[in-house]
Amino acid sequence: MSTRSLGTTLATLVLGVATVLGLAHPAAAAGHHYVALGDSYSSGVGAGSYTSESGDCKRSTAAYPQLWSNANAPASFKFVACSGATTTSVASTQLGALSSTTTLVSVTAGGNDIGFANVMQTCVLQSEATCVSAVNSAVSQMQNSLPGKLDSLYSAIRSRAPQARVVVLGYPRFYKLSGSCIAGLSETERSAINSAGDTLNSVIAKRAANAGFAWSSVVDEFTGHEICSGDAWLHSVTIPIGNSYHPKAVGQSSGYLPAFRSAA
Repeated sequence: MSTRSLGTTLATLVLGVATVLGLAHPAAAAGHHYVALGDSYSSGVGAGSYTSESGDCKRSTAAYPQLWSNANAPASFKFVACSGATTTSVASTQLGALSSTTTLVSVTAGGNDIGFANVMQTCVLQSEATCVSAVNSAVSQMQNSLPGKLDSLYSAIRSRAPQARVVVLGYPRFYKLSGSCIAGLSETERSAINSAGDTLNSVIAKRAANAGFAWSSVVDEFTGHEICSGDAWLHSVTIPIGNSYHPKAVGQSSGYLPAFRSAA
């Protein structure tokens, strides 16, 4: 065998092994034009290291979109997720980052549409009965008004980025029941909040599937790292208050990033 033939054979073998092992993935990702949309779970609230240009949107250098971009060097990267975003505000203020050349999109949206922050505030400050009532009201919104809002957002994303792979990510389950917490919410409240989170994820997953988008739950990644687990990747009630019930930096790097990477 000639030296050239041997070199070609070895190169082909190495490429094949790299592909099997997933080592060639970053090279493929380098061709992506990636846009990160969504709310505070995508912007990285709770992870710190917010960029000055992002202002109140609080986009973190420790958020999963930035971490994925750092690791994969896409051809272009637009990070427009913003704290407090709803399905409506994502549609009205973030979709300008999309185009016909966009090949990859990530998005989290829906939690603010059902008043997530207000529900948690009610549960922390008021009675168990009032908390459970607020949770039940949020669940009603998830089941009745949220599906149409998600359909509208997903349709707009597809219209703006017709060739893109769109990955919709969910929200973590907040509490480990019968865990290490000895104060704070009751087990009844924690159980109601977890159940509502499961409902929210199921609603989002169904609408994403109907839109032809990829769905990636983060519940498995966060299992064992909920609040009251003893190794929480989520903030409980904390200062600054806006970080409460959001992923810490480790929740972004070890929870959201693997969930996104597996679907991207």
